[in-house]
Amino acid sequence: MNATPDLVAAAQERSGGCLCGRIRFAVRGAAVYPHTCSCPHCQKLGGAPLMWWAGFAPTDLTWTGEGGEPTWFETFEGETKRGFCPHCGSRIAAIDSGVPELGINVTALDDTSGPDLIPVNQSFRGNAVHWLPQVADTQNSAVR
Repeated sequence: MNATPDLVAAAQERSGGCLCGRIRFAVRGAAVYPHTCSCPHCQKLGGAPLMWWAGFAPTDLTWTGEGGEPTWFETFEGETKRGFCPHCGSRIAAIDSGVPELGINVTALDDTSGPDLIPVNQSFRGNAVHWLPQVADTQNSAVR
């Protein structure tokens, strides 16, 4: 019996972590709403023109490293938290109110090649740098 692509994706496990290796995690399942974000906050936070995010159910994520869970910085009080390693500064995760998934900075994953990680949209297009092509909106969804 062959497994359907949805079953294969649901069983998939990925690992990731910070640059120094103190914070590590494992996450199961397919990514939800992979996208890039060009908001001024993500640009400053990432030190780049955009950040690349994907959501995963919080119950499908386990913090596995000796450093435990990231340190959470409340970026917008009561609305948004960003998780980072207090030792090396790597940006790892995000919690946004009203969004059921935990956001993972895709570049924190050890392997970023999964087809479910291809961005389906770009948030804050109006703030994007003019010299970098924008991500096509293949999902026709509003900014989350």
